[in-house]
Amino acid sequence: MLAVAIEEAQAGLAEGGIPIGAALFAADGTLLGRGHNRRVQDDDPSMHAETAAFRAAGRQRTYRGTTMVTTLSPCWYCSGLVRQFGITGLLIGEAATFSGGHEWLSRHGVSVTLVDDARCRQMMTDFIDRHPQLWFEDIGQDDSDASG
Repeated sequence: MLAVAIEEAQAGLAEGGIPIGAALFAADGTLLGRGHNRRVQDDDPSMHAETAAFRAAGRQRTYRGTTMVTTLSPCWYCSGLVRQFGITGLLIGEAATFSGGHEWLSRHGVSVTLVDDARCRQMMTDFIDRHPQLWFEDIGQDDSDASG
């Protein structure tokens, strides 16, 4: 499942965007939707990877039993999406470069699996090194906030 999210992250990077990918899977492993961060490409601050995957999945009668797979720990915005719609599982590629709301989700009944995948971590580390201003914009900080 993580491979799908990684493919999406790589697609976003190839488009000049931020390399974060996500996919939403049904309980039986069926892929419901996939997407990548498109904030830069679409000039839309709400188009995070998890949001794109969720939208691509379309309406579901229920999200119970589904798993959101993402290359990076979800921000508070995307963590709220997971909680709001009752997505049951969360599989995260890495949380070393950014730790969002996954611990909060775990405390609220979401089954969280943190893989600590070296490919995901390296992709983000390289991106942050090359594009720090874009990264800080994505996480809602300006680069003067980086040290504190």
